Amino acid sequence: MLDFFRDAGRLTIQVCLVLMVLSIVTKNFWCRYLCPYGALMGLVSMLSPTRITRDPISCIDCGKCAKACPSLIPVDRLMTVRTPECNGCLTCVTVCPVKDALEMRTLINRRRVTAPRIAIGVAAIFLAVVGYAKLSGHWHGNTPEAVFFQLIPNASSFSHPR
Repeated sequence: MLDFFRDAGRLTIQVCLVLMVLSIVTKNFWCRYLCPYGALMGLVSMLSPTRITRDPISCIDCGKCAKACPSLIPVDRLMTVRTPECNGCLTCVTVCPVKDALEMRTLINRRRVTAPRIAIGVAAIFLAVVGYAKLSGHWHGNTPEAVFFQLIPNASSFSHPR
């Protein structure tokens, strides 16, 4: 993969052009259909204890939430957003002109979750995982850093084992 971009040839340029054209035709084409990180985020989002919910009484049906959604989810037509494409970015909640019409809520007791609490929760999970990995000795590999500096410039001379 490193050589695909480092030594950009005809194939690299063609693939990038095709992805650019597809991104013009379909918003976020790479992210929505091809990105493995996006797929992983989608799976994790399905396990999330929170969901974006819409209050139909407060909602004025302006459609700003659906227009702002980077995943093109029709938030304005759903009571609860239950799709792997929603990663909880809160863009729809931010653009909503009516207070409390759209909110992030917990699934269990339907309590409101604010953006700062989400950020603190994500940071706490990240620090816990990294801290555990460091304490348990799984963070560092056996390969010295100097070896990486030797291998990367010579990456094109290596091939996959057969």
